[in-house]
Amino acid sequence: MHPWKKALILPVTLVMLALGFLIALQIQTQKNVSLAAQITEERMSHMKVVLANSQAENVRLRERKKYLVEQLDEAKESVGTDPALLAELAQLQILDGTQAVEGPGIHITIDDRSRNVGRSLSADDLMKIVNTLRFAGAEAISINDRRVVSTTAIVMSGSSTVLVNEKPINRVEGIPFELNAIGDQETLYDFFTQLEATNLRTWGMSVNVTRKTVQIPSFKGTYTFNYAEPLIN
Repeated sequence: MHPWKKALILPVTLVMLALGFLIALQIQTQKNVSLAAQITEERMSHMKVVLANSQAENVRLRERKKYLVEQLDEAKESVGTDPALLAELAQLQILDGTQAVEGPGIHITIDDRSRNVGRSLSADDLMKIVNTLRFAGAEAISINDRRVVSTTAIVMSGSSTVLVNEKPINRVEGIPFELNAIGDQETLYDFFTQLEATNLRTWGMSVNVTRKTVQIPSFKGTYTFNYAEPLIN
């Protein structure tokens, strides 16, 4: 064998090995791409099913709400204008949050967007504040114009979005967290400032609370009971 042929054996071998490795890598990459496309397609298909079911449930709930409103209107007509019954109905609507209300209370703003803030306000923080206000006798509470009722869930979606009543609360640019509570102003003020505001300020958040007459909107969701039924004695 000529010397120049011997000299080519090693380079050619290395080239062949490299070529084989690249071919194998390309095949594996193609498999990964195909698998990823399959997974994406399956997820999209699943999301379409979930969306379709949600839309159908939304239509059903809207129809149910329309029916109940019609029934309520009929009941009001049959009852007439009995002051006692109308007053009781108004109280029940206030209790379940389906009636917008106004009264003396406190207005709270919490801003956690400063660079000096140690951490952001969490869903747990908001729930703790709500519980403190309830313990202080708040008759109605709202968070960024979302009414807090007995079924309200306050949870995090991702790392920064807070859901109230299963919907992101409105935090447009320049608007901090805002809470309104109706009740005895001095009691609400003392409970919030002593039990909650101090801790929030420790984390660097800007907290302001003022006594004022506040307006709280009605609950925009629906009540659905799948298991609970009236107990008839």
